[in-house]
Amino acid sequence: MTGFFRNGCCDTGPADSGSHTVCAIMTQGFLAFSKASGNDLSTPRPEYDFPGLLPGDRWCLCALRWQEAFEAGIAPQVDLECTHESALEFIRLEDLSQYSA
Repeated sequence: MTGFFRNGCCDTGPADSGSHTVCAIMTQGFLAFSKASGNDLSTPRPEYDFPGLLPGDRWCLCALRWQEAFEAGIAPQVDLECTHESALEFIRLEDLSQYSA
């Protein structure tokens, strides 16, 4: 399950300091970028009941991580309907729209 609350939605709240609000569709390039940036999303972590992500999986990314990937030219596509509107506190709608799936 994705999302800060692991409810399958990119919901957020005061406890979500990372703003896990961007519904992103994983790519091999983004997964490699994230791993190189210190957040390995592809390796399974059974102790956290985390199977690891594969290209094509949808995951609620931290808004600033998506923005970082955007600036590096490796941002994954997003599902705008499933992205929380508070992502706009960190990312321009025009930028997200460019990557709309």
